[in-house]
Amino acid sequence: MAYQTPDSKKEEFRKYLEKSGVIDALTKVLVGLYEEPERPPNAVDYIKRYVGAPTGIDVEALRQENEALRKEREELRSTINELNARLAGGEGATDD
Repeated sequence: MAYQTPDSKKEEFRKYLEKSGVIDALTKVLVGLYEEPERPPNAVDYIKRYVGAPTGIDVEALRQENEALRKEREELRSTINELNARLAGGEGATDD
């Protein structure tokens, strides 16, 4: 691997940010902040809101919900497999 000077690393990173659209996105958000008729009380929250980092999300609650949904999915899969086995074995015909 070739040695890179700090300046060349910075330039490479700048090109990466530009190519991936990060610079344009940040510029649009900052221009929007500049053009606000009234300055928001918290500029960082303004930037987070428009860059896509939602505020006020309870990550732990989402993890718990995700785990509960995973368990429910597994239970449903188990039920489906059980019902398919009954159908394949002819156990499902009990409507005499």
